[in-house]
Amino acid sequence: MAPKTSWFTHFAQLASHITGRPLSFILAVAVILVWAVTGPLFGYTDTWQLVINTGTTIVTFLMVFVIQNTQNRDTAAMHIKLDELIRVSRGARNVLLDLEELEDKDLEGLRREYELLAEKDRSKDPNQSPPAAAKPPRKTASAARKKQT
Repeated sequence: MAPKTSWFTHFAQLASHITGRPLSFILAVAVILVWAVTGPLFGYTDTWQLVINTGTTIVTFLMVFVIQNTQNRDTAAMHIKLDELIRVSRGARNVLLDLEELEDKDLEGLRREYELLAEKDRSKDPNQSPPAAAKPPRKTASAARKKQT
């Protein structure tokens, strides 16, 4: 059974789910189009402009909090999962479990340490390339047929 979530967590998850859908985007575009089309009807008055400015400002202001809440929960969950992987990995340094608590300069030092380890390993095997470059080129269907004949 899942633990009971707070009303805000439930709301943030629901809002994030709904607003992340294509239909929500289409609805937002439709609102903007309706507003733009009504411009001549209202004579492009200051009030007409104020309606869209106020509406978008309010929605943006509220969505910042919803998005931040969702991002915080996702990041915390990812940290816990990574911490568990570090914890159960033989030879892993458990001091890495709480890196998010370190100062930026300390994080930069650790990052540089890992860069040096990677450089050292690459220098041992000059044929080893970074993972992105290690992928072989994709073969097309015509290239595969030529090889078969």
